Amino acid sequence: MPLTRRQILKSALFAGAAVTIVPRYVLGGEAGTAPNDRVTLAGIGIGGIGHPQLKDARDAGFQVVALCDVDDVHAKKTYDVFPEARKYRDFRDLLNSEGDKIDAVYCGTPDHTHAIITLAALRAKKHVCCVKPLTRTIEEGRAVLKAVREAGTATQVTMQPNTSEQACRTMELIYAGAIGEIREIHAWSGRPVWPQGMLDYPNWEDPVPSTFDWDLWLGPAEKRPFADQWPENCPYPGMACANWGKRGVYHPFNFRGWFAFGTGSLGDMGCHRANLPYRMFRLKHPTRITASSTRAYKVSYPIGCMVTYDYPASEDFPEIRLTWYDGGLKPPVPKCMGSEMFPAEGVLYVGTEGMMFNDRILDPERAEKFANVPKTIERRGGVMPEWYEACRGGQAASANFEYAIPVTEFVLLGNLAVMTGKAVEFDPETLTIANNTEAQALISQPYHNGWTL
Repeated sequence: MPLTRRQILKSALFAGAAVTIVPRYVLGGEAGTAPNDRVTLAGIGIGGIGHPQLKDARDAGFQVVALCDVDDVHAKKTYDVFPEARKYRDFRDLLNSEGDKIDAVYCGTPDHTHAIITLAALRAKKHVCCVKPLTRTIEEGRAVLKAVREAGTATQVTMQPNTSEQACRTMELIYAGAIGEIREIHAWSGRPVWPQGMLDYPNWEDPVPSTFDWDLWLGPAEKRPFADQWPENCPYPGMACANWGKRGVYHPFNFRGWFAFGTGSLGDMGCHRANLPYRMFRLKHPTRITASSTRAYKVSYPIGCMVTYDYPASEDFPEIRLTWYDGGLKPPVPKCMGSEMFPAEGVLYVGTEGMMFNDRILDPERAEKFANVPKTIERRGGVMPEWYEACRGGQAASANFEYAIPVTEFVLLGNLAVMTGKAVEFDPETLTIANNTEAQALISQPYHNGWTL
């Protein structure tokens, strides 16, 4: 059934339509950037996704003045794009040397170093944008949340925007009652495109190239020998659907499949897929999470999994069950789609009066009936333009850290259910999982090599 006028107005307000949030620093705080100044940016972790995202940041208006990476070879293509930028290998040296020369920091490193870099930048009162997932553990996320509240600076996570045309149209149609009340959401990804399902770490050691700092790459992770490439006859690279990382063991791309360094397919793509449902239905924390998967080992994520999240009813929305699929798994194709198959990535909304695949109403008659639903929700420019606007004292970015912590915990809690093979019932206030002691032990994980939160 359609939402009431009160519900629609509340939803539109939450969605950010015509809302301007003025950060503390614009009102006289010590941190921040004057609205008329160009925002100077330092990029840390620039050889992978950092390469295109820093170009997006430049196009949004940022002035990239400093760059940092532990691998000179991998970072070269980005150094070449910004030849005037000052170069560093250790992010601590960058922050110490740049001081008040930079206003903002971008973090595009592997998952296990997001927290240490983000925290250091926030404590230096810098605006921060971090690639998803924001942290690798729940404890790290809460530390980041505390730090951003103290810093009062503008933040953003590089999740698929919930302010795009497709995202906003999906919200408008669902709020208008196009498929009734939403009871189920199915989200999936064709990832991994890197090896997962490894039984153990490599039992050999390779020389570390002079152009690469393995110790800095490890950061707070447990010390282990550097391994460069899987052997020619190793089955693991072939287990990845697209094998984007080829035969690399850890660096520069295949860290994602290791529990010590990455967050698996769910961590990589779950933030993208869950971002819009979390915004649309104001989701926070599920009451119960259950999972099934291909065989899981302690050191690596399984090749494929299915995770089910149950969310309680709220004032405006009924109970919702969200199910995640990866590794080639997908929900059943609705009969109304005929011989059409789902693509590798997508979201299916199941309502009491129909279904939607992304922003497409599957029933042609209902699609025609709701074709002229007015556009009432503000569209915005994307990840970097939103962050740039926020850094200059305008509207907060849609995936700012305060908002993004529950979405990050969505993927992290799902992984705990996958890795332990048991249900997870999480108390977000006390950070406890009383029904699963194995999962409880993984909420906070030890730091090594002298690193601390």
